[in-house]
Amino acid sequence: MSEIAEPGGGVGYAPRVWVQRIFAGQTGPVLVVVAALILVWYAGAIYLNAPQQIDRDRRAGIERSFIDFAAATYAQERPVLPAPHQVAAEIWKTTVEVKPTSKRSLVYHGWVTLASTLTGFGIGTLLGIVLAIGIVSSRTLDKSLMPWIITSQTIPILAIAPMIVVVLGSLDVPPIWAKGTVSAYLAFFPVAVGMVKGLRSPDPMLLDLMRTYSASPTQTMAKLRLPAAMPFLFASLKVAIAISLVGAIVGEMPTGARAGLGARLLSGSYYGQTVQIWSALLVAAFMAAILVTIVGIADRMVLRRMGVKA
Repeated sequence: MSEIAEPGGGVGYAPRVWVQRIFAGQTGPVLVVVAALILVWYAGAIYLNAPQQIDRDRRAGIERSFIDFAAATYAQERPVLPAPHQVAAEIWKTTVEVKPTSKRSLVYHGWVTLASTLTGFGIGTLLGIVLAIGIVSSRTLDKSLMPWIITSQTIPILAIAPMIVVVLGSLDVPPIWAKGTVSAYLAFFPVAVGMVKGLRSPDPMLLDLMRTYSASPTQTMAKLRLPAAMPFLFASLKVAIAISLVGAIVGEMPTGARAGLGARLLSGSYYGQTVQIWSALLVAAFMAAILVTIVGIADRMVLRRMGVKA
């Protein structure tokens, strides 16, 4: 059977050919960047943890070689900047070595944050789409709502997140909805702006054609504007799902929440557990990457179903 290689890639199974294939796609460049970041991270750990280690060695009267000194900076219990392997060990310990239902588990805390994220993402997406349809359909709403939508994003989320959570908490609203409201506050904006752009993207000639067919505004919206807005919608959803996660974490931090990645970050800062902070940050970043990937897969599936080339 003949084999078709990617442009720039080789043919065969020799190691050199495998390397050519990896670097012909995106995998090789991504791995190189990750390796460079890890090297910079290790170098930064030595630099930032050095003063603390020098002080300890001076008090203990210990003289070390550079290799032993570097190894000591990578083994501190509370380093200023933990080394990558320390963070990896913490993630392994808190995800694999403990039960997922344990409050020490990052799986448990990640699930709490994920639930709020998806709640806020759903609310924000629905609100953004409804606002965009209203803005495009009504000139009055366009003039009255759009400035307020833009102005709403100039208020720092850290300033209003505690108020939202506290006010909704006083009304006995469950925490997942309170934190979801913070996420929705961030998520609705890119969806609304992207959808407005997408709903206005059809060619004027196509809109004239719909008028010649005596199509109602609802038919024009359903058969022309909404399909044309799909690429804009999914591009906005990728941004919205990522900032929904940020909103959920922010909603957990200033309100004394006991569960969630935000609470994990807060407790780590209280007790100086930088390894715990970095492990929660990396898990949050990994979770955001997974969520954006899922939205990207849905994007390709929907657009392929519509016959649009992604």
